[in-house]
Formats: sequence, structure tokens, C-alpha cells
Amino acid sequence: MQITVRAVEEVLKKCMDPELGINIVDLGLIHDIKVDKSNNIMVKLTMTSPMCPVTSVIMADAELRLEALEGHGEVKLELEWEPMWNPDMITPNIKHTMMGM
Repeated sequence: MQITVRAVEEVLKKCMDPELGINIVDLGLIHDIKVDKSNNIMVKLTMTSPMCPVTSVIMADAELRLEALEGHGEVKLELEWEPMWNPDMITPNIKHTMMGM
């Protein structure tokens, strides 16, 4: 069974930034998702800051969740800093929720 980019995104929506309580997809940390014909998964992501104290926690959580996908091949997470994260990357529905807090 072919794993889809959408399936990967849904799994990553279960990964929460423990400091902010927002999933890493809606927070805008995911830059790119690729899945090849062999179900190898490549995710490029960033953190809110290069000094983010929970980087290893988020990366480990994402990797474990992706490795739980049935039929997955190699799982590779690549941390990148271009473009740097900024609050404009948060999805509009989450921004709206945050404004109401």
C-alpha cells in the first residue's frame, strides 16, 4: 500500500510542540514532505528557534510516529533553518484560536 503525503501530514499533526501545545503542522514547522514509490518518507522541518529546547523531543516523536506507519520504508527527518520560522507560518485557524485566548 502506498503511503501518501496526506497520511504523513495527518500523522505529524499528532506531534505537539510541548511548550506551545500546538501540533507541528499547524504551527508551520513542516517545510516539505516527500514519499517515494518505495514508501521512503522525507520530511524537512524547522523549529521555532535554533535554540529550541525541545527539538530532540519533537524530532523523536515525529520519527516514532512515522515509523509506525504500516509499510513505511526509510524515514528521514531533515532539520533546516531557511526560511526561518516566524508566526506568519502558523495556520490561520490556529492563529484565530490563539487570538481568542
